Amino acid sequence: MTKRGTAQRILHDVKNRGLTAWLLSAILTAFYLVLYFTGLLDAPARAIGLDGKWTLYGLLYTLAVACGGVWVSFKYRHNRYQILRTAVVVFIQSTFAFSIPQLLKFFQQPEYYFSYFWPLKLEYLTPSYIFALPLPYVLYSFVGSLLLAPLLALVFGKRWYCSWVCGCGGLANTFGEPWRHLSNKSGAAWKFEQLAIHTVLGVALALTALLFVSWGFGNGNPQLARAAAQFQFFYGLVVASLLSGVVGVGLYPLGGTRLWCRFFCPMAAMLGLVQKLGRFRIAVKKNMCISCGLCSKYCEMGIDVRAYAQAGTSFTRASCVGCGLCAEVCPRGVLRLENRGALVRIQGH
Repeated sequence: MTKRGTAQRILHDVKNRGLTAWLLSAILTAFYLVLYFTGLLDAPARAIGLDGKWTLYGLLYTLAVACGGVWVSFKYRHNRYQILRTAVVVFIQSTFAFSIPQLLKFFQQPEYYFSYFWPLKLEYLTPSYIFALPLPYVLYSFVGSLLLAPLLALVFGKRWYCSWVCGCGGLANTFGEPWRHLSNKSGAAWKFEQLAIHTVLGVALALTALLFVSWGFGNGNPQLARAAAQFQFFYGLVVASLLSGVVGVGLYPLGGTRLWCRFFCPMAAMLGLVQKLGRFRIAVKKNMCISCGLCSKYCEMGIDVRAYAQAGTSFTRASCVGCGLCAEVCPRGVLRLENRGALVRIQGH
């Protein structure tokens, strides 16, 4: 076999749950376990002039998004929507999610990530944390999380955040692009999605309420304060560490790139509920679908898009992140992203 043939075989293997995919998944999972639960990465970080493992992680994460973004932009170079969306994702990650927080820290200001909102970043409505910050940060957290994020989702759908701003979605749609087709499309997965993601949202809401109550009355009730602290610790361990990192990224090569976003992200759950009430939808041209199934295959959120296309039914799904790939791969231009009164056309092949 030629070198080119060997490379193609390995690439197919890693993209389709072959041995190399399992090996890569094991490496990614091990990396996140080491990152979250040990200090082994602190020494390499300081060796290259960084202040610790989290800065090193932020740098590696940003490089992964940037390099993946270059490849995705080239792959979909005929599609203006994908090029623009990818450029914005890379810009947001490079600036608001990495460079600006590092500059703030350098100038001895709070290390604040302006691209994240509650409930994805629970600290931003945790009173003991947020009220210790300067007033502009407090206002940004409350206005951004409780007003701006849901309002934009009502108008543009959750895609404004999940596919254009969020670092989790940014990594999925750049570095994770080779594995988007691996999302589970079964009915059982959809039922689990509904149960799991709304459970995590409910837990996040309950924990936020408990933290506010504890903050207000904790001094007079040590048991309440202790319970809130324990609840917060376990939430951070299970949701913020194991589900978002170890599962969410470690299993890219085996389960697809949106496991965290689809099944566990409380931000995605909240914005998805708002999206159902808003203007965004996937518009379907009637009597055009040839049932090739590419739209469903490449839906990273596991939506059976083909069923809607076959029925000629435009639809809004809470889980849809508006990435636009279903429209991109459709050979007949059956699908398009649409806001009522404001059409967003997808330039196809």
